[in-house]
Amino acid sequence: MSTWVAYSQNEMALYDMEVPNSKAFSIDYVQTTDDNGITRVAGVTNPTLTAYFPPEGVANTGKAVIICPGGGYAILAISHEGHDVARSLAAQGISAFVLKYRLPKDEIMVDKRIGPLQDAQRAIQLVRERASEWGISENQIGVAGFSAGGHLAATLSTHYKDAVIPNPKHTSLRPDFSLLIYPVISMREAMTHGGSRTNLLGSEPAEADITRFSNELQVTNDTPPAFLVHAEDDTGVPIANSEAYVAALKQHGVDAKLLTYPKGGHGFGLNNRTTEDKWLDHFLSWLAAH
Repeated sequence: MSTWVAYSQNEMALYDMEVPNSKAFSIDYVQTTDDNGITRVAGVTNPTLTAYFPPEGVANTGKAVIICPGGGYAILAISHEGHDVARSLAAQGISAFVLKYRLPKDEIMVDKRIGPLQDAQRAIQLVRERASEWGISENQIGVAGFSAGGHLAATLSTHYKDAVIPNPKHTSLRPDFSLLIYPVISMREAMTHGGSRTNLLGSEPAEADITRFSNELQVTNDTPPAFLVHAEDDTGVPIANSEAYVAALKQHGVDAKLLTYPKGGHGFGLNNRTTEDKWLDHFLSWLAAH
């Protein structure tokens, strides 16, 4: 493709009008940065999308990725699992969008179970509807997610036919591919991350909700292909989550690749410090083949 002249990075409101599924309740927006330079946010009531386009001089591939930071559905680790990743993708000619989504809270949502999914569906709807304006191919828009953000990305990938937002143009809400980094996939007790499940579904979730949001149980032949990354020594989110999702995808004839590291734990973002290997390089090669 020809070189795309970048817009400057910009943050835009996710919704043009009223945010759906909202209650008239005010909570404080919180943003903190720790000694390691990791920025975390909470109290999001007005979700946004921050765009990073390929800079001038970098050939635009026409591909785009919507990034869902993790944080157990309690906070968003928006720097190292969001903006840092977006800048790296843009440098490779891939437009990237950091989704600052609402975290599930009864205080601000009528139904907290679907709040994050609404924001993810709206993000892909917005990017797809403005694709030509932004130099993006409508059929090359994927989703990435880290930890609980990986659960959100996998939920978008398996629940795209169940629109939980208005969709008057009948825009496809299906990602064309997914990138899942140490993702929470399941809500089943044997492998889930307890904090993520409690925050999304409550302390005593109904069996129907556990099944509905266990994404390894929701895979079909039309689920998007996926590239996953997980460390074998992850004690926060067991690698069984990624293994179960890959197994389900392959059972349905969907392309899937799981890159594993012996060590690295949880939450390493772009750089697993236990190895010089860069998972982003592997993902880029996989994506180029698709």
